[in-house]
Amino acid sequence: MRALTRMRHTLAALGNAKRHRSDLGGWLIRRPQLLVATGVYESMLLLSNRLDPRLKDLAELKAAGMVNCEFCLDIGSALARSGGLTEQQIVDLPRYRTSAAYTDVEKSVLAFAEAMSATPAVDLDDLRADLLRHLSKAQLTELATAVAWENQRARLNQGLGVRPTGISEGAACAMPERRDDESPRYSSR
Repeated sequence: MRALTRMRHTLAALGNAKRHRSDLGGWLIRRPQLLVATGVYESMLLLSNRLDPRLKDLAELKAAGMVNCEFCLDIGSALARSGGLTEQQIVDLPRYRTSAAYTDVEKSVLAFAEAMSATPAVDLDDLRADLLRHLSKAQLTELATAVAWENQRARLNQGLGVRPTGISEGAACAMPERRDDESPRYSSR
C-alpha cells in the first residue's frame, strides 16, 4: 500500500511540473537500457517498505541538499510534503541538529544522510551503530540504499543539466546547502 501511495504522490507531483518537464527523459531516452535500469531501480526502492517513508523522505531530501540538486530539491520537497513532513522540517534541514522539528531518530537519519553524501563518506560507524538501536538491519539497508541512490540521481541530474520544474513553487522547499569546505567550481576555460 505504501508503494502505491508513493507512486500516486510521485505522479501527482510530476503532473504539477510547470516547466522543463522533459529534461531528464529527453536525455535518458537516448540510452534506453539506462532509462529501463533507472526505472527498475526506482521501482524497487518504491516497493521496499521496511523503513518509515517519512525517514526515507528526510534522508533523500538531505542528500539532495548536500549535493545541491535543484531538481531533486523541487520534487523531493513536494513528495516530502505529500508524505507528511511539515514545512518546518523541510526548511530546517540545514540546521537539523538544533531544530525542535525533528525527533532524535530523525536527527540520526539526517546525520547519516549527511555523512553518506560527503566526499569521502567516512566516520559512519558510530552513526550506523546509533541507527541500529532504532532500526532493523533491513531498514538501515533500505536507508543507506535510498541515500546512495539520491546521490546518484542528484549527480546525474546535475551532469545532464536537469532543471527544477516548479513543482514546489509557492510552497516550502528545501534549499541547497553550502558547506564551508566546498571546492571551487570547475571552469570550462
